[in-house]
Amino acid sequence: MTFHRLVSVTPVLRIVGATVLFAALAACSGTGRPKPAALAADPGLFGVRQAWTVKVPKTDFALQVDVSGDTVTLAGADGTVVAIDSRSGQEAWRASVGKALIAGVGSDGAIAAVITRDNELVALQAGKVLWKQRLTAQAYTAPLVAGRRVFVQTADRTVSAWDGESGRRLWSQSRTAENLVLRKPGVLVAVGDTLVTGLGGRLAGLNPTNGSSRWESPIAAPRGTNDVERLVDLTGSVSRVGDTVCARAYYANVGCVDATRGTLLWTKPATGAEGVSGDERFVYGTETNGSVVAWRRTDGERAWSSDLLKYRTLTAPLAVGRSLVIGDDSGLLLLVSREDGSLLTRLTPDGSPIVATPVLAGNTVVVVTRNGGVFGYRPE
Repeated sequence: MTFHRLVSVTPVLRIVGATVLFAALAACSGTGRPKPAALAADPGLFGVRQAWTVKVPKTDFALQVDVSGDTVTLAGADGTVVAIDSRSGQEAWRASVGKALIAGVGSDGAIAAVITRDNELVALQAGKVLWKQRLTAQAYTAPLVAGRRVFVQTADRTVSAWDGESGRRLWSQSRTAENLVLRKPGVLVAVGDTLVTGLGGRLAGLNPTNGSSRWESPIAAPRGTNDVERLVDLTGSVSRVGDTVCARAYYANVGCVDATRGTLLWTKPATGAEGVSGDERFVYGTETNGSVVAWRRTDGERAWSSDLLKYRTLTAPLAVGRSLVIGDDSGLLLLVSREDGSLLTRLTPDGSPIVATPVLAGNTVVVVTRNGGVFGYRPE
């Protein structure tokens, strides 16, 4: 990801994890999560082969994976960072930052950046630590590396930019933080010459040169009488087609924005916690109850909804070819149809939960498991 053109902190009072919040909601309702139904026999309608596998240290939470060209950069929770050539599965380099990580990897293929649990931003190049800088607060969103700069979003609603080579801070912009902040990756992407980030339930476009605001557009507005009900942070992967960016507001809405003008195109109710994917026709997402949903990109109306995977805990989908690739917490990798959500085939990488949304590098789908298995799959 690159930009086309580049020429006092508010404390966070409380941070909540999605798993803890779901447990609290279930306790309030007085019911536990039903068990998912057993899947029918694998229909084998889509041929997939494992092209390669790499091992990294295990992780008990999702760390974002970054793709730049054919290079996939990922990390283990212990601070190990690995760059892999997706064509061959060979490691380009492997390094350790020496500390446990709290957020995943951002990379432009040359410089990679991660964030440690003690709020340190660390940049690496060719497997060597390039520089380190202390952040003002915890961060759960992977850094964005673009235009020879490293951009960071922290939980106190501060967005900052750092020189990729020297680590010098270039600018920092802060907003008032809500009392409750979601402990999940948020939104931080480059769209043309605009830095697009999530600020609560709003998508915001910033000037990457100085951090000044260009536009803001609400995907969801806080509602309710307590902090949990008012939590609508934008979370997870976004779907970008041209200048249109579609995102999910936690447990509230899915919506799309024209990122050139900051115009809200549409927003629709949706009850999920993971990001979205998409193509020219649809925006795809997985809901908290395990439903897979397709919204029409033009107006947000539902094109279809599938309960095939109901009550499974799912990653966000990856749209690739004629399928959506989805991981679940039982260790299954599921390929379902982009037309109606019907099952095409399923795989079991190593039996441990799929902890990160699958990504596409070249013609290879890359999957990461809790046990530290990194698998590259290709269509046959």
